[in-house]
Amino acid sequence: MPAISQRPVALVSGSATGIGAACAKRFAASGFNVAVNYNRNEEGARTTAEDCRSEGAETLCLQGDISEDGDCRRMISDISKRWGRLDALINNAGTTRFVDADDLDGITREDFDRIFAVNVTGCFQLTRAAAGLLKAAMNGAVVNISSHSGFSGIGSSIAYAASKGALNTLTLSLARSLAPKVRVNAVCPGFVDTQWLSGKFDEKELAIFRDNVQRIAPLHSVVSPHDVADAVAWFATSARGITGQLLVIDGGTHLTVGDPL
Repeated sequence: MPAISQRPVALVSGSATGIGAACAKRFAASGFNVAVNYNRNEEGARTTAEDCRSEGAETLCLQGDISEDGDCRRMISDISKRWGRLDALINNAGTTRFVDADDLDGITREDFDRIFAVNVTGCFQLTRAAAGLLKAAMNGAVVNISSHSGFSGIGSSIAYAASKGALNTLTLSLARSLAPKVRVNAVCPGFVDTQWLSGKFDEKELAIFRDNVQRIAPLHSVVSPHDVADAVAWFATSARGITGQLLVIDGGTHLTVGDPL
């Protein structure tokens, strides 16, 4: 049996870039050791791990496709062997395909299958694999990275929005199933200033989109990955009386009428 780490441990899926990378670095700065998961972007994952080590964290880079149950179980086994504990699981890995909502023939069954396999089934599988270690922690927590698309039906595609709606209900189900030892919550960002939309917009179009979001947002600001990471860390480390909650992080744009797209 490995010696149990004196530092708490966080696993952030899909943490090579964007929100996942910001979450990994936020946990490292808060005194956690961090497992950095990636599927294809090994270079990005190693950069994230290096940033975490600069904050004093031990790190573990774990390649794995969360839509594969065997990969999920292997990653948790590697964490157990390395540190003997897991205190926080951040289900951030996600995928999409950009298809306009009125183009019903542009989205295929294969698109739905892949998007749901990662965004919903993958989150369930990784949480199931981690449940034993999380229950053994003093304050085990799961935070799912969902989307405001799960409420609005607006997003990169109909399949993506539907998957995030399913992830929201999965969050509620897991909060019941894993209580009282593990808390399960979700953050639901609107537009976040990452490279996520590079699959839809070129640089000029993205700048226009960003300006439109800032214009209509009551807070007149665009949410950053660090804003989301702060909320994730709060759910995981401080919100000990909260489970089964879905927190929208969008600068207040849900209060407005209209869609920046």
